[in-house]
Amino acid sequence: MSGDPVDFNAVVIIFMVIVLPVWLFLHYGARWRQSKVLTAESERTLGELSDTADRLQTRIDNLERLLDVAAPEWRKKL
Repeated sequence: MSGDPVDFNAVVIIFMVIVLPVWLFLHYGARWRQSKVLTAESERTLGELSDTADRLQTRIDNLERLLDVAAPEWRKKL
């Protein structure tokens, strides 16, 4: 009997069990590999953020050194 619902169900089940997982694995695996690579703009931005963080840390260190001289008890108030 052609077009039997059991045949259609079998095809759908085989697709869902075999084809769909493999396709999903390959599709999202490729996307994951693409997302791991930094673009040139991302690298530049990351470098700028790192430089900014270094400058801010230097400022904090200088302010703490000044406070240690001007108000030696300031750390106890925190």
